[in-house]
Amino acid sequence: MLPDLARARAAQPTLLDADRPALLRTLAAALRRAEPEILSANRCDLDAAEQRGTPPPLIDRLLLDRGRLLQVAGSLEEIAALPEPLEQVLACWEHPNGLRIQQVTVPFGLIAVIYESRPNVTVDVAGLALRAGSAAYLRGSTAAARSNRAILAALRSGLAEFGLPEALLAHSCLEDRSDIAALLAARHLVDLLVPRGGAELIRWVVEQAKVPVLETGAGVCHLFLDEDADLEMAKAVVVNAKCQRPGVCNAIETLLVHRACAERLLPAICKELRDRGVELRGDAAVRALFPAARPATEDDWAAEYLDLVLAVRVVSSLEEAVSHINRFGTHHSDGIVTSSPQRGRSFQRSVDSAVVYVNSSTRFTDGAEFGFGAELGISTQKLHARGPVGLAQLVTTQYRVDGSGQVR
Repeated sequence: MLPDLARARAAQPTLLDADRPALLRTLAAALRRAEPEILSANRCDLDAAEQRGTPPPLIDRLLLDRGRLLQVAGSLEEIAALPEPLEQVLACWEHPNGLRIQQVTVPFGLIAVIYESRPNVTVDVAGLALRAGSAAYLRGSTAAARSNRAILAALRSGLAEFGLPEALLAHSCLEDRSDIAALLAARHLVDLLVPRGGAELIRWVVEQAKVPVLETGAGVCHLFLDEDADLEMAKAVVVNAKCQRPGVCNAIETLLVHRACAERLLPAICKELRDRGVELRGDAAVRALFPAARPATEDDWAAEYLDLVLAVRVVSSLEEAVSHINRFGTHHSDGIVTSSPQRGRSFQRSVDSAVVYVNSSTRFTDGAEFGFGAELGISTQKLHARGPVGLAQLVTTQYRVDGSGQVR
């Protein structure tokens, strides 16, 4: 048993009557005050990661500078300003016998999140859970241990300042998975568990958990350049989707190009990508047009590189592109660049992913970009939430029935 988990669950009812928007504003102020301690702790984590030879995109996931810290503090204020998620009447009707039935939004209770590297997740999870009336258990990685401890210390100081139990935010960061095993089995304490990280971690959690799990999948995201795609639009979207921040789950890992436009589009786009440091891995048709590309293997089509590496394949039709995406993708975010609204809509209907784009970078799959303030992750499953999981997805419902002595 994890004692912090039990304490967090016991403290959760104190949130029900609290002014939770004001609480989040207090937490944001506490983060800003703790900037020197948090950035110093993050610098220690970064130094350790660099000594281990961590790749630059993963270093970027770990990095907290002043701008990023102020951004995550600001996200707490954005969450505070969102519409109240609790006690909302979703439906109301009357039974023929006079019973009045309401479906009302209520908290989950305790939300646990297992995540890797990114210390900003600590703030996002804490803010969303507390605003939704739930306690939080945060299981970060050893790579960000110092950063997470400094952030949690600041957030707990904000809870204490507001007169709420610090136990509402529990945290663990061990080198082994012994605590995770206990977490996965805590059926009467954990109401929702969200794993965020690599495919191996997510798969292991889903297979082992005895508590309800919201699966956030890996991001093998695709972009398809249709036969009539505009070169300048295609180039801008591809470069942004791959290069703007390659170490995140909504960056593309595979580029598919219609055979009818491959000769027109691929040389210029591949050159632009190579000039930006991207390693290209292509099939025979790609390498015929851009010999600098390395030969792609079957493993490349399912790879989540999280780096400046891109698999490129030429396909004969929109249908073949959709078939490739549904086979090798992870149902996260995929897009098409096309001049045809009809073909764009056909692509959206056919691709089985949480978010499907027409003429846009996949990098917009993000809770903040969707107006959610922050996110708990990108759900790639279909129950109970799909896509960015924000405040509105972090409540459940209760049926409230009022009568006057009716019996059945």
